[in-house]
This record gives sequence, structure tokens and C-alpha cells, in this order.
Amino acid sequence: MFEIEYKGANAVVINTRKLRVVFDPNLEIAGGKNVAVNNDIEVVTEDRLSNVESSPKLLFNGPGEYEVGDISILGILARRHIDAGSDVRKTTIYRITVGEVKGVVVGNVEDGLSDDQLENIGVVDFAILPVGGGGYTLDAVGATKVVRQLDAKVVIPVHYRDSNLNYEVPQADLDEFLKTLGAPVIEAEQKWKLKKSADLPGSLTIVKISRS
Repeated sequence: MFEIEYKGANAVVINTRKLRVVFDPNLEIAGGKNVAVNNDIEVVTEDRLSNVESSPKLLFNGPGEYEVGDISILGILARRHIDAGSDVRKTTIYRITVGEVKGVVVGNVEDGLSDDQLENIGVVDFAILPVGGGGYTLDAVGATKVVRQLDAKVVIPVHYRDSNLNYEVPQADLDEFLKTLGAPVIEAEQKWKLKKSADLPGSLTIVKISRS
């Protein structure tokens, strides 16, 4: 049905039968190489995470309902972890649907999701969210709180310490989140593939995707 690749920081690629969808492809801000977006769908949780040299077929960069090919996307406004409660919301959470499977891509959001956000997200099978902390994004405790709120079967952690990247703020090791959440871990190597919803695990599972 689809497969997910992890490129580093918040950058992930979802490949469906019809599309290549790239989330947050700007890795230069973390000392890496931007993910190429050539006639693909580009989706950014924040404008600064867009690849300015990309040539997307379509760019989604905010709240709204989008449907293209075999994927549906709902953008939900959120506040960043680094912003004060009085600041304008500057990031977007994306609920995605491919066939019968629903997921959510959570960017650098504040700790805890509101009732309205949870209602818009609805029931999801998998969640992709940052876990590195450092006062920049969700840390292990904050990410665990969000995971419990979402009640997804699969959690894919991103944005943690990586010797090949130079984050603006030092990030914690992935192990810190793994220990805090305490769920079983599946090593998916460089791609997590899901053929049908029946292949989802029966209970909360962490899927660790090696950066490609």
C-alpha cells in the first residue's frame, strides 16, 4: 500500500502506488543535504522547512484539506514548542490517509495536543513525531504524552541525535525516548512497508527506520 523512509531531522518520504510525498525536505538547516523534490508532492510543517530549490508538483504548507492521487491530507494548525502561549500558531500537523490506513505527521509542536486538535486528527494507525527535545521540540516525556493521546498502533520517532547532522540545538539520543515510552521496537532498516491494514501490530509498537 505504501512505504515510509526517514531522511533525518523531520524529513520523511511516503511512497504510495501513485505518488512520492516529501515532508519537511530542508535538511540544510541541520547541516545535511536537502531531500530532492522533483515533480513530487511537498508538505511542510513550517515554511522554513521547505526546500527552496525544489520543483514540486504541489506544495502544501498550512491548514486545509488536500486530496491528490491516492492520498488525502488534512492540515491542522498548531503552536511550536519554542513559542509562547500568546504567539501566533506557526506550524501544521498533518493527518494523512492512504487507503484504509490513517496516520499523522507531528512537527515541532508544544507539549500536549488540544481536544480540538485530537478531534480533527481522529483515530490514527501510525504517528510520526520528533523526540529529541533540547528545548527545541518534543523531548522523550513530551513525545510520550502525545503518543498516549493519539493512541496509535505504530510510532515512528524522528529528529533525534545524529552524528551526521548538526542541529541548531543539541538533540537527545533515540534511546531516551525508547526507554521512556517502553514499547516494543521493530527495526525496519531504511523503509517501513505496509501492504494492508491487517498487517499493523495489535498494540503500540515503535518502528525505527534507519536514516537513508
